[in-house]
Amino acid sequence: MKLSIPKDKGFVKDSNLPKAIQLYKGLSIYRVSRSKLWYVRIWDRKRKRYLVKSTGFEDLIRAKESAQQLGISLLREEPKVDKDRTFDYFALLYLKKLRNAVNRGDKSEGYAHSMRYSIENSRWGLVSYFGGKDITKIKTLHYEQYIDLIGKKNGLKPSTKNTVMAGFRNVMKEAVEEGLIDFVPSTPRTKMKDSPRPFFRFAPLVNKEDDNYKKLLEGIKSNYGKIRNRALILDDEMYDLCLFCVHSFVRPTMTELYGIKHSDVTIADNPKRLLLTIRDGKTGYRVSNTLEAAVSIYNRIKERHKNNFDGEDYIFYRGYKNRQTISAMVQRLFKSVLDELDLRVDKFTNQNHSMYSLRHTAICMRIVLSEGQVNIYNLARNAGTSVGQIERFYAKHLPLSAELARNLQSFGQ
Repeated sequence: MKLSIPKDKGFVKDSNLPKAIQLYKGLSIYRVSRSKLWYVRIWDRKRKRYLVKSTGFEDLIRAKESAQQLGISLLREEPKVDKDRTFDYFALLYLKKLRNAVNRGDKSEGYAHSMRYSIENSRWGLVSYFGGKDITKIKTLHYEQYIDLIGKKNGLKPSTKNTVMAGFRNVMKEAVEEGLIDFVPSTPRTKMKDSPRPFFRFAPLVNKEDDNYKKLLEGIKSNYGKIRNRALILDDEMYDLCLFCVHSFVRPTMTELYGIKHSDVTIADNPKRLLLTIRDGKTGYRVSNTLEAAVSIYNRIKERHKNNFDGEDYIFYRGYKNRQTISAMVQRLFKSVLDELDLRVDKFTNQNHSMYSLRHTAICMRIVLSEGQVNIYNLARNAGTSVGQIERFYAKHLPLSAELARNLQSFGQ
């Protein structure tokens, strides 16, 4: 008979029924008013919750025997594993090495965060499942059972499962290096379905009346002072921030857009542009070239502060030292703007727009407005991404321009 988890935390009380009888710690039997049978209640140490099952007997003696047999099978002590052979031990070893790699600049903080999240997550992390297990006995079957379990219970996306897979392999590699195991168990990759990134459609990709990027910019300007979210009010700084995202390709994150200081900005010529030093972006350190329009935006920022700033001041919302706070505040204000302008949902992908849609717009604009002449490798490198990512999430979802169609039909000179 299958074990079930009780919906209520207590027993159904009836003064005429005997009290629950504790057979030993974590195991007791009891009766409820709706049944003549005895039930067994068992504390599952691994799952940290009670399991309940009917003993199938009305007789107390036989019910006790049934409960004890079940308790012995479920609660028996597992063989003790030496600490330096557990998955937990090698997970901590890997995370320590990862922190050192970040400090040396070999790994990005973003990558380290994703690995820590996959290993230490309290609900479905690797340690919560494999923690005390003997790492030499963990096989592909166990990994597949784990992935199946966390996928069903937590509804994890394929991308998250693949991050977990990377975390699992990295920990197991530590055991290989220590000589405890000969190879990392096979870890089948979860298939991912690529979805186009939602961006603000622009002319000539759409008709001028459907140019949502233009509607966004005009809508921000026309609502100065009218839209606010908590302490943040819509003004020209928000307008310049949105423009800057589109003309610089930076991610709207703490380590990229909100982490840029005046000391990270250099104005360059031939062509006119900004050189942005991204010290700890998603893909690590890079120097990003902006479009020419970003120079005008940056000059407006400096004028706004009347040149009363130093190199360590942030270029956007410099008054907020906590960059995580200002990032969340800007995101909330941006959503309020989208709601006001009826631009929250991208009707082409049926996905919600966010601050990231500005970066997606920047990449799509370069592909479309250059009429296919932009070098995809340079674009990917400058945006801190890969050619594969641009092909998967942007290029293949964009319509073929007339210029590209003519190129396909050309026979050379």
